[in-house]
Amino acid sequence: MTRLQGNNQNRTVLVIGTLIAALLIALAVYAVRGNAGGGASGDTVDFDLEGQPVLGQADAPVTVVVFEDFKCPNCKRFEEEFLPEIRSQNLDTGKAKLVSMNFPFLAESARLPEDDSKYAAQAVECAFVQGGSEAYENLKQIIFRAQGPESALWATKSRLKELAQNVEGLDQARFATCLDNDETAAAVEADEAQARRANASGTPAVYVNGKAVESYDAETVGRAIDAATAN
Repeated sequence: MTRLQGNNQNRTVLVIGTLIAALLIALAVYAVRGNAGGGASGDTVDFDLEGQPVLGQADAPVTVVVFEDFKCPNCKRFEEEFLPEIRSQNLDTGKAKLVSMNFPFLAESARLPEDDSKYAAQAVECAFVQGGSEAYENLKQIIFRAQGPESALWATKSRLKELAQNVEGLDQARFATCLDNDETAAAVEADEAQARRANASGTPAVYVNGKAVESYDAETVGRAIDAATAN
C-alpha cells in the first residue's frame, strides 16, 4: 500500500510538472508574440470611423482599427516594435490604412486618484482638433515614449502640456485650454463606447476589416491584412 501510494504521488508530481511546463511555454509564446485584446475572432464589427485619425492612404482597401490606452505597456510595445514594420509593409504601400482609437481604462482599473488614461486620450484628441492626423500621431508617439508605470499617476494635465510642447506647429495656449476644459472628453467616450461594443477585452485591441486579430505582432497583423486583401 505504501509503495502504491508512492507511485501515485510520483504520477501526481509528474502531471503537475507537465502542466507547469506547458504553462511556462504558453507564457513564453505570449511574451514573444503578444495577445491582442479584441473580441471573438469570428465576429465582424462595424465601426464608425468618421473624423478619426488615420495613418496611410484614406482610400486603402483594408482598414485596421487599433484601440489603445497610453498607460498600457503592450500598446507601447506595439507602437515601437511592431507598428514600424506594419507601416512600411502595409500602410506605406497602400494596402491598408490604420485608424487609431482610444480605450482608456487602466487608470480606473488601478483606482488612481485621477483618470490619467483619459487625460492622455483627451490630449491626443486636442492635438487632432488642431493639426489632424499628423499632430495626433506625433503627440501619441511622444506620450508613449514618456510612458510611466501602469499603477502610477503620471499622465497629468500639466505633464501632457509639457509633452505637447514638442509637437511642431501646435498652438500651445489653445491646446492647454482644450485639455483643461475637457473639450475632447466626448470624443474619447465615443471611442470607448465603440471598444466596448466590439467586446475589446484589453489593449491593444486590433481589428482588420472589422474582425478581431488574435495577436498584435507585425506578422499576425500582416497575415490578417493579406487575408482581407484576398477577400
